[in-house]
Amino acid sequence: MFNDAAEAAPIMAASTATDRARWLRAIADTLDAHAEELVTLADEETHLGTVRLTGEVARTTGQLRLFADVVLEGSYCEATIDHAVPDATPPRPDLRRVLRAIGPVAVYAASNFPFAFSVAGGDTASALAVGCPVVVKAHPGHPRLSRRTAELVADALREAGAPAGSFSLVEGYEAGVALVQDPTIRAAAFTGSVAGGRALFDLAAARPDPIPFFGELGSTNPVVVTEEADAARGADLATGLAASFTLGAGQFCTKPGLVLVPRDSALERSIVSHVPASVHQLLTDSISDGFARGRDSLLALPGVETVAAGDAVIAAVDAAALTGDMLDEVFGPLTLLIRYGSRDELVETLGRLEGSLTATLHAEPGEDVSALLPLLEELAGRVLFSGWPTGVAVTWSQHHGGPWPSTTSQHTSVGATAVRRFLRPIAYQDAPDALLPESLREGNPLGIPRRVDGALHTL
Repeated sequence: MFNDAAEAAPIMAASTATDRARWLRAIADTLDAHAEELVTLADEETHLGTVRLTGEVARTTGQLRLFADVVLEGSYCEATIDHAVPDATPPRPDLRRVLRAIGPVAVYAASNFPFAFSVAGGDTASALAVGCPVVVKAHPGHPRLSRRTAELVADALREAGAPAGSFSLVEGYEAGVALVQDPTIRAAAFTGSVAGGRALFDLAAARPDPIPFFGELGSTNPVVVTEEADAARGADLATGLAASFTLGAGQFCTKPGLVLVPRDSALERSIVSHVPASVHQLLTDSISDGFARGRDSLLALPGVETVAAGDAVIAAVDAAALTGDMLDEVFGPLTLLIRYGSRDELVETLGRLEGSLTATLHAEPGEDVSALLPLLEELAGRVLFSGWPTGVAVTWSQHHGGPWPSTTSQHTSVGATAVRRFLRPIAYQDAPDALLPESLREGNPLGIPRRVDGALHTL
């Protein structure tokens, strides 16, 4: 199977943007045509509900079509040309640089988004978009859905003219370990736990030929509520927080897991009445067991108080009593309120947090937050103002990544620039025009945006 991907790699790398856009749109059309069947399968295995799952299919096909637009637009390949300057000191040769497909990519599907971060999700779409064969390791939480989705993707690619070996599926723990170590694989993308991602990351780095590993791992997504914001709208913020941390039973990588609030906050006084009495069951037995362990460990720590307990849990601790083991992600419907007594204590507490995908600031118009914003920028890849982090729009400008342990790289796994993970730069010096990739030829036959002699040329 891996040899099939290796054989497909040079064919896909040489394919045109038009070809690849056609492949992606064919997959999207096929998934849309089978949406009812797929949603039924997904709900049987994940219990996420047909409304949520129907929307996720639309998100998945939408991002496939976005990546088709990305490759046709062409700026993703960063075509750059510096013409020769013989009388420069020292003399400058003709240099041309472009990004090209890295080769076969391993994709490790996630449990919590059975479409958007799974078999035909963003990792698969962004790799196929730039001409990389994909081998997906299915998540055991939805095996029947994974197999059926893979069948549909493979059929769509074949009918659209993609080469054999451009896409395949493997299952099982051993297959997942073998995949990241196989010499034909040139990069890997993962969404899941810190422990699982770190193990695969270490295997990727320990290979005789180490490969990049793009892992999205754990994230607590801190939220800061200033004293002014709490006084002005603490009860409204409680409503928003309750909805956000219980969305999808708290099984979103962007769930607000830490919320810094002033002592005796209106938010804390109000939130109990907004927490739902029940949330739907967690996706897998292992997630359910992990949530119970994390919840019980946190609530047993000295200084931690239970604010609300049921299917969803709110705990609280004074910032002065906060310890490192209170900052671990608990995947599921739980959030920890951290009570601060002053702006200085708030700043000091932020400095103790680990990297996250998101950081959110609730402040009032005109309020001086100049000391807070740099700390939030240091913590996360996406900073939100007066909103909630759950929900990740698939756009050209989106960034879904952040410092360790939220990810293992500086790249995004959502949005147009997700393709950058699966590209490597190559420069050509004094190459004959006929031997250059079309993206770098003098006449710009592809008609794409390029930087020429330092100036950006758009069409």
